[in-house]
Amino acid sequence: MKNIKVLGPGCKRCQTTEDMVKAAAAALGIEASIEKITDYAEMAKYGIVSTPGIVIDGKVVHAGGLPKEDDLTRWLQA
Repeated sequence: MKNIKVLGPGCKRCQTTEDMVKAAAAALGIEASIEKITDYAEMAKYGIVSTPGIVIDGKVVHAGGLPKEDDLTRWLQA
């Protein structure tokens, strides 16, 4: 199971990113625990200053703006 965190204050881009992660994981048949992190102190622990951010299995894979679907697929399959 992949442990995925979507970091962001709750803006529209952050919500869209969370929806994209859920859809990509479902489409790939990947079992994932997806957690939304809105606390700025928690985001800072990952070094995220530009949101939305994506952390997969403890590794920051994306920060700032919407991720590309191809990149999201690659990160989830890694």
